[in-house]
Amino acid sequence: MSVDEVGTARRDDGADEPGWDVDPEDESGVAVVAVVGRQIKAWREAAGMRAGEFGAAIGYGEDLVYKVEGGRRIPRPEFLDRADEVLGAGGKLALMKRELAEARYPKKVRDLAKLEAKAVELAAYGNHNLHGLLQTEAYTRALLATRRPAYSDEDLERMVDARMARRSVFARDPAPEFSFVQEEVTLRRPVGGTMVLRQQLNRLLEVAQLRNVEIQVMPTCRGDHPGTGGRIQVLKFGDGSAVGRTDNEFAGRPVSDPKQLRILELRYGIIRARALSPEESLAFIEQVLGET
Repeated sequence: MSVDEVGTARRDDGADEPGWDVDPEDESGVAVVAVVGRQIKAWREAAGMRAGEFGAAIGYGEDLVYKVEGGRRIPRPEFLDRADEVLGAGGKLALMKRELAEARYPKKVRDLAKLEAKAVELAAYGNHNLHGLLQTEAYTRALLATRRPAYSDEDLERMVDARMARRSVFARDPAPEFSFVQEEVTLRRPVGGTMVLRQQLNRLLEVAQLRNVEIQVMPTCRGDHPGTGGRIQVLKFGDGSAVGRTDNEFAGRPVSDPKQLRILELRYGIIRARALSPEESLAFIEQVLGET
C-alpha cells in the first residue's frame, strides 16, 4: 500500500478504505452513522452526482462512498470536509463530524469517558501499567501494540485516539480532583523504548503540577498493602453516587453498591497511606527520569 499526501491508505486496486468499521453491537453508534450516511446520499443526489463521480471529486473510491452512505463505514473528518465543499452543503455535512466523533471509538471506551467526564473525584491505583489518563500518545500506542492477538493498524489508531480524547477531562471547569497511585514498576518499564519512557515521565511531572492532581508512587519494597490483587478505580459524582472497579473482585465489573464501594475505598485508602507522599513521589519520578 502507498500513502497519499493526507495520509490516506490506498489499496493497490485503487479503492480507498479510510475510516472505521461500524461496531454492529453499538446500537447508538450504528444509528448515528446511518443518519449521516443518508444525509450524504441525499446531498449527492440533490447535486445530480453519481457515486463514482462524487468519489472522484472528493478523492475517494466509489465503493467507499456506497459504504459510507449505507452506514457501513464511519468516514474520516476530511471525508466530510471534502463532501461538504463539493456538494455545496454550506457546513451542514462538515458539522456532522461532531456526531461521528464518539461513534468511531469503541463503546466501552466511550462509556468510560462519559463517566470520567461527569466525575468530581477520581481515585486510581495502577500496579501494571500507567493509568490511561496519564499516558502520552507514544506510550499508549506502544502499550496497545503489545496486545496479542494484535490489533489491526486501523483498530490500534482508533484505540489511541480514544484514549487521548479522554485526557480532555483535565481541562474541565470546575476541575475534578484526581488521585493516582502508581507502582514503581510502571515508571521503569520501558514501554516503547527509552525515549518514549522519558517523554512519559516528563508528562507525569507536568500533570503532577496541576493543583487538582496528586500522583503517588508505591515503592516496590512496600509489601504490606492490599493492592497486590490488581487495579482499583473509584469515580465519585456530584449527586453523591459513585462507581468503582477492581481486577480481582466483583468479576472485574463496575460496582455501585455502597458496601462494595466501601471495600474499594478502604483498600485505596491504605494503598495511598503506604505510598510515598506526593512531594516524595515527585522527587522519585525525577530520580527515575535521571536514571533513564
